[in-house]
Amino acid sequence: MSYIAAFGINLNGYIIPSALDEENGIKRGLDLAGGTYMVFEAVDENGNTMDSVSEEDLNTVVTILRTRLTMMNYTEANVTKQGDKRVRVEIPSVKDANEAEALLGTTAKLNFTDKDGVEVLTSADVKDAAAVFDAVDSTGTKQHHVKLTLTDEGAKKFGDATARVATYTTGENFIAINLDGVPVSTPSVRERIDSTECVITGEFDAEQAKTLASQIKSGQLPFALKNIEMRTIGAQLGEGALNKALLAGGIGLVLVMLFMIIMYRLCGFIASIALIAYVAIVALILNYANVNLTLPGIGGIILTIGTAIDANVIIFERIKEELRNGKTLRASVDAGFNRAFAAILDSNITTMIAAVVLYIFGTGTIRGFAITLGIGTLVSMFTAIFVTRFLLRQMIGFNIKNPKLYSA
Repeated sequence: MSYIAAFGINLNGYIIPSALDEENGIKRGLDLAGGTYMVFEAVDENGNTMDSVSEEDLNTVVTILRTRLTMMNYTEANVTKQGDKRVRVEIPSVKDANEAEALLGTTAKLNFTDKDGVEVLTSADVKDAAAVFDAVDSTGTKQHHVKLTLTDEGAKKFGDATARVATYTTGENFIAINLDGVPVSTPSVRERIDSTECVITGEFDAEQAKTLASQIKSGQLPFALKNIEMRTIGAQLGEGALNKALLAGGIGLVLVMLFMIIMYRLCGFIASIALIAYVAIVALILNYANVNLTLPGIGGIILTIGTAIDANVIIFERIKEELRNGKTLRASVDAGFNRAFAAILDSNITTMIAAVVLYIFGTGTIRGFAITLGIGTLVSMFTAIFVTRFLLRQMIGFNIKNPKLYSA
């Protein structure tokens, strides 16, 4: 990778994150950082182990848990079936077993009930859920809450229920919103509500609202789960593997930069600066987007370094052609970038299509590779076209116009 990506650097208070800093750096996947694994078993409403579970229901549980983890940014988490009624979950970078259990320990069973406990709506009537920070009443005070979108059938049932509940005496005219049997909100009802939208309010912070929305949105499990095994595991490849991967990437990057400088002189030096900027930007995005970095992810980043170099080679070869045709240096630089843009855009679009397909249809480390491939492709195109062009123009502005410096 580079010194910046490997060890981090502080620039005027802004820290470019490190892949080796476990506390503040880029999050690492299970193969590099270890984590926690759990085994869940299917149980009935009374908490007793179920005799049998259909394969379809078990596949549904795997899909829902994987979706829930992905929505919580655990893109490298692994969810697999274990036997005919158990599911194994591996979550990277989560060393606290209780924290890991809290992420998946609930079934997110949502229902709406009146004062007598009569069920008004279920999770099947909820189409979508989203965490929102906005006003929820006439006071205009903004607060974190969860906005629910109901199905058409759910909206009709909700309208009938609110019309009935509105006739109750004060103190009984409410509809409780329950999650796993626990009321999370009990809004009062004064009139019939014919709407496909409603809100869950409470003393939520941003993270709590997001977690609740993701639990509801990811769907209700077809049966309850009981945690029968939970253990913290070490890294599969260890700290040494990460150090070697970063060292190998750093050596490769330095060799590429030397090659570019030898072949393209000042242009190659500018491309090398753009590559350093590329690594720094990717590191920042990975850190602040909470993407788990694994060895496949590192492979995606190194692959896009090659993409950035390809773009620079195309641009510089175009500049050399324009100089040989007798154009001025400034005109050659502008023409080189303009004529190379179409080819660079085409190649990057095809790579982005591949990344999107891998993300949509892949799981676990495949998605992690797709994310770093997509991020790296976009950043490499930005640095190759905009950063390199800006720096070359600055060189010309500084009156460094000897054509021999720009063309070998």
